[in-house]
Amino acid sequence: MNDYRDRISKLPDDFLLQILSRLPTKDVVAMSLLSKRYHFLWTLLPKLNFELMLHSNNTSPKFTKFVDRSLLLHKAPTLETLRVKIGSVSHTADVDVAVWVRTAVDRGVRELDISYCPAEEPVRLPKCLFPCTSLVALKLENMSLVDASSSYVCFNSVKTLHLLDVKYFDEQSLPRLLSSCSVLEDLVVQRCPGDNVKIVSVNAVCLKTLTLHKSSQAFEGDDDGFLIAAPKLKRLDIEDYWGGFCYIENMPEVVEANVDVIYKNTERILGSLTSVKRLALCLMTSDAAYPAGTVFSQLVHLELCTCAPRWWDLLTRVIEDSPKLRVLKLRQKHIRRTSSPRASWKQPAASLPKGLSLETFKWELYEGTQKQKEVAKFILQHATRLKKVIVSPKPSTSLLEKHEMLKELSSAPRGSSTCQLLFLD
Repeated sequence: MNDYRDRISKLPDDFLLQILSRLPTKDVVAMSLLSKRYHFLWTLLPKLNFELMLHSNNTSPKFTKFVDRSLLLHKAPTLETLRVKIGSVSHTADVDVAVWVRTAVDRGVRELDISYCPAEEPVRLPKCLFPCTSLVALKLENMSLVDASSSYVCFNSVKTLHLLDVKYFDEQSLPRLLSSCSVLEDLVVQRCPGDNVKIVSVNAVCLKTLTLHKSSQAFEGDDDGFLIAAPKLKRLDIEDYWGGFCYIENMPEVVEANVDVIYKNTERILGSLTSVKRLALCLMTSDAAYPAGTVFSQLVHLELCTCAPRWWDLLTRVIEDSPKLRVLKLRQKHIRRTSSPRASWKQPAASLPKGLSLETFKWELYEGTQKQKEVAKFILQHATRLKKVIVSPKPSTSLLEKHEMLKELSSAPRGSSTCQLLFLD
C-alpha cells in the first residue's frame, strides 16, 4: 500500500490535476487534509464540481459557503468548467447563482453547467452571462433566461447548448438565443409548462445533434410543437407524449434518429429521415407515418415500440421500404394503448420476393399473443439470411408459459438453415 501511495505522489502535478478534476470538489478538498501536497494543489483544478443532493446532510447555507470559499481560493489560470447542481430547496439560490456565474465569467469559463431543484421556481441568471465569449458549452436546468431578451447575447463560441425546463421571456427568445450561437453543434431543449413558448423553432446550419423533449408535466392543447431547419444534422431525438406537431425541412445527412411521439401525423418527420441508418420508433399511426413512396435506403438497424395500436402495420411498412435492414428489435417501452383484438395484419410477403434481409432479430418483453406469434413466425420463415433470434419474455411470465412460447417458436418453419434461436429469462 505504501508503494502504491509513493507511485501516486510521484506523478506530476498536471497529471494529478487531470485525475482530481474528475472527482467532486468536496472530495478533493477532503483529500487535502490528508496530504500536504494536495493542500494547495486542489486550488489549481481546472474543473470545479459542486453538488447538493436532495436529502443531503449538508445544508444550503453550508453548501453556499463552501462554493463561495472554493471559488475565492481558486488559483488556476483559467476556470475550464464550473458545474453546480442544487437538488435541494435554497432560499438564496438567485443571489448565490448570480455570484457564481459572475465569478465564472470573470475567470473565462469554457463550460458552465448549472442545475436547480426542478420542483422550485426557476433561478434568474445574471445579464453578465449573455455576452460571455469564452463559453464553449452551456448547460442549464430550471433556469430563467428572461433577461436575455433585454441583453446583448454573444455566444459565438458555444458548440454545446442544453436547456432543460428553462423559462424564456417570450416566443422569440429561443430563436434569438440560437441565432447568436453561430457554431452550435449539439442542442438539447426540454420544454416545460409555463416556459412562455408555444413553438420551438430551431434554425442552425452547423447543428449535428438535436434533442427535443417535453417534460413529464402536462401540457394543454395541441397547438404547440417544433420547427426544425438543420441541414447538417447527424442525430435526432424527439420525445413528445402530449401531442402537437413537428415540421422538419430536408435533412439529408441524418444517420441516427429516435422518434417517440403521439402525433396523428408524422409524415413531415420521417419523410425527412430517408438517409437514416439507425432508427427507433414509437408512433400512434402507420398510415400517416411517412409519405407513400418513401424509401429508407440506408436503414440497417430498426427498433420499434409495440405499445401503439396496430404497431404491426407500421412494422410492415418499414420492412417493405427498407431494403438494407439487418437488425430488428421489438420492445414495449410504454403502457400498451388499447387496440382492436380483431384487427388483422397484412403481411409484407407480396412485396418481398427475395425474402427479408434481416440477420438479427430481438424481441424484448415478449408475451406470446396471437399477433406477436404471427409476426415472429413470419420473420422466422421469410428472413432467409437470419443468423440469430433472441427472445426475452416479460418478467411476470410463468415457467410453463415460457416453455410453451419456446416450443411454439422452435417448431415454426425457418427460412434460414443457420438461424440460432435463443430464449432468455
